[in-house]
Amino acid sequence: MNTNTKQAVAEKAAGRNRFRTREIVLVGMFAAVLAVISQISLPMPSGVPITVQVFGVALVGAVLGYKLGFLATVVYILIGAAGLPVFANFHGGIASLTGMSGGYILAWPVMALLSGIRPGFQNRKLNLAVMLLLSLAGLMIVEFAGAFQWSRLAGDRSLMSIIIYSFVAFIPKDVVITVLAVILGTQIRNPLVKAGYLV
Repeated sequence: MNTNTKQAVAEKAAGRNRFRTREIVLVGMFAAVLAVISQISLPMPSGVPITVQVFGVALVGAVLGYKLGFLATVVYILIGAAGLPVFANFHGGIASLTGMSGGYILAWPVMALLSGIRPGFQNRKLNLAVMLLLSLAGLMIVEFAGAFQWSRLAGDRSLMSIIIYSFVAFIPKDVVITVLAVILGTQIRNPLVKAGYLV
C-alpha cells in the first residue's frame, strides 16, 4: 500500500470517527432533552400523571431519525432505570418502569423509531403525511402498552376502562403534540443535515 493510499484510508477512518462522535453527542443531548421535557407534568390521583413526554419522544425521532432516535430514548430510559430522577416529577429507578406508568415509558423507543422513519418520497406533503401516520401509530402503541401495564397493576380497573379514560384524558392531547413534534422536528433536522451532523 503506497503512502497516498494509506493517507486516504486514514482520512476516511478519521471522518468515520468524527461522525460517530457527533452521533454520540446528539444522542446524549436529546436524551437530556427528554429528561427536561419529562418534568412538565401534572400529577393525578390515578398515579399516572398527565405529561407532554410523547412530544419529546416524537421530536427526538423526527430530528435524529429512527436509529439515533431509538438509541437516545433507550439511553434516557437506562439513565432513569439507574436511579437518576429523569422521569416525570423527578422520579427514577426500576420502580418507575415496573409501576403503573412504566408501560408507557418502555414503549417510547418504539414510538421514537417509528417517528424517525423517513419514507423518501419525492413529494414533501406525502412524506410528511406518512411520517405523521407512523408517529401516530407509535403513539397508539405507547397508549396501549401503558394501559395494559396500568390495568395489570391497578387491580380495580379493567383494560377497557383505562383505554376509555385514556381517550378522554390523554390521547386527544397526545395526538396534537405528536403532530406538532414531527413538524417541528423536521424543521430542526434540515439544518443539521445540511451542516453534516446528520445523514
